[in-house]
Amino acid sequence: MRGRKPTPTHLKLLHGNPGKRSINQREPSPELRAPTCPSHLCPAAKAEWKRLASQLLVLRILTDLDRGALAAYCQAYGRWVEAERKLHETPMLLKLPSGIVQQNPWLTIANKQLELMHRYLTEFGLSPVSRSRVSLAPAAPGRSKFEGLLGRQSEPDEFFDD
Repeated sequence: MRGRKPTPTHLKLLHGNPGKRSINQREPSPELRAPTCPSHLCPAAKAEWKRLASQLLVLRILTDLDRGALAAYCQAYGRWVEAERKLHETPMLLKLPSGIVQQNPWLTIANKQLELMHRYLTEFGLSPVSRSRVSLAPAAPGRSKFEGLLGRQSEPDEFFDD
């Protein structure tokens, strides 16, 4: 696909559609609900899943279709946490048996996972830059500012069985 990626409608509505481009009225609107957390995620990734999924539901962004993207972000987060822990245990530079000094491989892994995490956060509209562009109109009294933004009206708490 050539050119810029199209902005999802829900993000256009949150950003206020500054370019005044037409809104896609036929964009699919899947039901808002928390997908199940994949069992293969590491413990740190599962904790991040639970933390982020609840917040994405409140923002009315998360659907069952987003399971793979959220799992990929959470796994990158889990690997980043592991790499950072290993970096605290080992030096940044390692001297090989041949005498050559090289960068610690855990640093390379940590940096790559940070890149991946940033890409996924941007896709969900959750990076600091994309969040700073969000401008919401004040909600009518008695109504949520997110009410009616996407799909079915329901409370996000009903999706978690804690």
